[in-house]
Amino acid sequence: MIEKTISDILTKKKLTLSVAESCTGGLLSHSLTNIPGSSKYFICGVVAYSNETKIKVLNVAHDTLKEHGAVSKETALALANNIRHITGTNIGIGITGIAGPGGGSALKPVGTVFIAVAIGHHMYFKKFRFSGNRLKIKSQAKDAALNLLKECLT
Repeated sequence: MIEKTISDILTKKKLTLSVAESCTGGLLSHSLTNIPGSSKYFICGVVAYSNETKIKVLNVAHDTLKEHGAVSKETALALANNIRHITGTNIGIGITGIAGPGGGSALKPVGTVFIAVAIGHHMYFKKFRFSGNRLKIKSQAKDAALNLLKECLT
C-alpha cells in the first residue's frame, strides 16, 4: 500500500505535508489520512474547487488563472507551492484537472490532470491524461499524485 510507504518515509524523515486539491475533491487527503499516525505529518488539506477559492484562500494569482486557466501546469505549481508556504510544511501537493463528464476542450479534454509537488526549493510536475468516468479519473489522479510524491521522496 503506497500510502503506508509514504507514511513511513515522511515519519522517518520528519517531514510534513499539505495538499491543495481541485478535481480530486479531497480524495488525496482522505487517502493519506487513512493511515494511523498520519497526524504526525499531514497538516492540511484544502479543496479549492472554485477559482475564487484558489485566489482568496491559496493566493493563486488572478493573472495565472486568466493567462493559463485553472487546469494548467502553472496553477498546479502555484497550488503546491502556496499551500506549502501558507501551512509552513516541508511539502505541498497541488492537483487540478477535468474529471468530467463535461468541461473539457480540444486542448484540455476530460481526463487532463496536472499534479505538482513542492519540496523546499524544488518543484516537480507531471501532466496526465486519464480515461473513464468521473470517479475513475479522480481515483487515477489520486494514485498518480501518490506515485509522484513517492518518486520525489525516494
